[in-house]
Amino acid sequence: MVDLKLEVLVLPVSDVDRAKSFYEKLQFRLDADFPIKDGYRIVQFTPPGSECSIIFGEGVSSAKPGSVEGLHLVVSDIEAARAELISRGAEVSEIFHDETGGFHHAGTVGRVVGFAAGRRDYGSFASFSDPDGNGWLLQEVKMRAPGR
Repeated sequence: MVDLKLEVLVLPVSDVDRAKSFYEKLQFRLDADFPIKDGYRIVQFTPPGSECSIIFGEGVSSAKPGSVEGLHLVVSDIEAARAELISRGAEVSEIFHDETGGFHHAGTVGRVVGFAAGRRDYGSFASFSDPDGNGWLLQEVKMRAPGR
């Protein structure tokens, strides 16, 4: 099988400069800001340590601004990551786990405040949104499951 590497996710935003300022404050790496022509601008950022980037801009998505959910940032220490994002101006939820003990439900359904039982890998989350409402989740993974 040929490698299929996820490289870029496109985020719909209503105000490119406001989104750019938000991701700069979070210290995502600015990879590009190309104002190609009137109505077409490409801005690319990469989260620290990530191989996958985000792109937003003008003329790059027909989706409703803020309609993307479930963007996961995997972290080895969710408390430290949460504190760091808060210090940079993000409004991050309390750490939570899903009532089922599995992957989280959509939205805020089934959230239980606190870590997953035994602080189990893949089970503890915190959430935040960009200024348009595109939804991000921190997910704590200290040791990846075999094969991942």
